[in-house]
Amino acid sequence: MTINPDLQGRSYPAAEVYDVGREKIREFARAVKATHPAHFDVDAAAALGHGDLVAPPTFAIIIAQRADAQLIEDPDSGIDFSRVVHADQRFIHHRPILAGDRLVAELHVDGVRAMGGGAMITTRSEIFGLTPDGTGEDSREPVATATSSILVRGEGQ
Repeated sequence: MTINPDLQGRSYPAAEVYDVGREKIREFARAVKATHPAHFDVDAAAALGHGDLVAPPTFAIIIAQRADAQLIEDPDSGIDFSRVVHADQRFIHHRPILAGDRLVAELHVDGVRAMGGGAMITTRSEIFGLTPDGTGEDSREPVATATSSILVRGEGQ
């Protein structure tokens, strides 16, 4: 199956909420060898003016990949995950990710470019923090933008 060129411009709505916990931040920081005390100690984070532990900047990948899964799992996309190679990842942070955040991500397919028998797909995940607004709804605050490029190899590549 070939990659659907009509994916470009498609958006996927925010999926399930990701609750950022202290232990998740600590585990991620250990895994990526981030050693700043604000990732592990609430007092160290507070000394920097934060209300709770601060996630390493690349922590946003967890939420972004959950959004990317919607595209990968879309039967109309033509993507065979066994043929996917991650090519590039960038983050723009609008504010730090903190323990206690409730995050969601909307996925936007910004580019689909045929390359031989495969394709390069560029996506953008807009990550928002949810805060109850008193009406039973949640207000959405921009937290980060994650831009990702994947190469889907064609048959025989």
